Amino acid sequence: MTAIRGARERARSEITEAIKAEARQQLAAEGAAKLSLRAVARALGMASSALYRYFPSRDDLLTALIVDAYNALGEAAERARDAVPASAAANPVARWSAICTGVRIWALAHPHEYALIYGSPVPGYHAPSTTTEPAARVGLALIGVVRDAHAAGAVKEPAEPLPDAVVGDALALGAELGVELPGTVLARLVGAWAQLFGLLSFELFGQFNRVVEARAAFFEQAVLQLARSVGLSTPR
Repeated sequence: MTAIRGARERARSEITEAIKAEARQQLAAEGAAKLSLRAVARALGMASSALYRYFPSRDDLLTALIVDAYNALGEAAERARDAVPASAAANPVARWSAICTGVRIWALAHPHEYALIYGSPVPGYHAPSTTTEPAARVGLALIGVVRDAHAAGAVKEPAEPLPDAVVGDALALGAELGVELPGTVLARLVGAWAQLFGLLSFELFGQFNRVVEARAAFFEQAVLQLARSVGLSTPR
């Protein structure tokens, strides 16, 4: 019975992955708003009723694709961070830049999946709470770099004050995440995270056309500025 159950689970996993792979093809061709379970089933030679046993609705399939995209992006960021050579591991700017570059490389290689999670909202779709944790992975990787640098006394808090409401929001977020950092640093971290994806969206969605041609160099410089904005600096 165990062998039969294992074979069934493998078969179900394989079919699930085939459904998601075909759905990604549709994302690339038609966009998320036009994703159709019937079209996916037709492309795979499945009856619609059979596909519904794996994904009861379009939103269930979209959620699976969104979670996969967030996790793949998070894994790319974490791998890039962990690949920083030991000789540079104590340099928070090097780790910060590695994370951001890893995110950019993944986004350029998977533009349609990036558009699914950071492009226009899909009409009628409301993301469930299961997407929250995967979506936080890049932000948590960046927070980890700043937290380590702060513990080592290597974060210089910017002198420019921030509105109390902004700092309050940041401290509430820090409490929710269990992150102990000054409110001004946390607030600037949120800003840096938003600007990182703003840079990527400008590049992927064509806003840099005929404006920025040296995009890798531009991105690298912008990432360094974001690091400085949260108080990171390269050790002497």
